Amino acid sequence: MMGKMCQWYNQTSGMKRAYDKGLLDKKWIENYCWNGGNGCIRRKRFEEEGYVSPNYILPDGTIDKKLKEIIKSKGNF
Repeated sequence: MMGKMCQWYNQTSGMKRAYDKGLLDKKWIENYCWNGGNGCIRRKRFEEEGYVSPNYILPDGTIDKKLKEIIKSKGNF
């Protein structure tokens, strides 16, 4: 069951932009962003350290190689 939306899931969110463009599997959004950000490494780092994760870092802290390549070649997605 879906919890509340993470407060950081908005137009500035790399995860939202990647998902909206069809570059990110829905499971990431459902399990983290639409679940209040629970367990999200990106959210934890931002709220505790002020660290903004690169847009190719997934909510579990792993690197999405496809997103990383897109950003490397185009500058963003």
